[in-house]
Amino acid sequence: MSDQNTQPSDRFAVHASADSHFSWLRTRLAVENTLLAWVRTATSLIGFGFTIVQFFQRFHDFPGAKPPWLPSAPRDLGLGLIFAGILSLTISTLQYRSVNRYLRSGSFAAIAAERAEQYQTATPIVAIFLLIIGIFVFFALLFRLT
Repeated sequence: MSDQNTQPSDRFAVHASADSHFSWLRTRLAVENTLLAWVRTATSLIGFGFTIVQFFQRFHDFPGAKPPWLPSAPRDLGLGLIFAGILSLTISTLQYRSVNRYLRSGSFAAIAAERAEQYQTATPIVAIFLLIIGIFVFFALLFRLT
């Protein structure tokens, strides 16, 4: 009965040791690797969505091409893929920040690096940059700026 009343930060007994610190680092790198996987996935979704829209916009230039049955379907599919890439990247970046905050707070602060900001990588910057590109491409295709 007393286990149900414990706070989430009280669930783990954290001891400051080299083993604990290296475990913390492995967890931190696993979180980084997860964000990198989401960046790759979002890049594929955004790129594939853009390619579908561009290919079918130029499809009618091919000799012998018939007019499409649903002319807006490729554009809608491409915009949907781009939006899915933007959404997945937004959610994964917010989750990355949340987990990193958790790993640096509470009882984990004892085993985290003294200066955790020294261990920042370029992955969140790349994710935000790709997010900006994805938003630009989405609205460019939505309003036909390309």
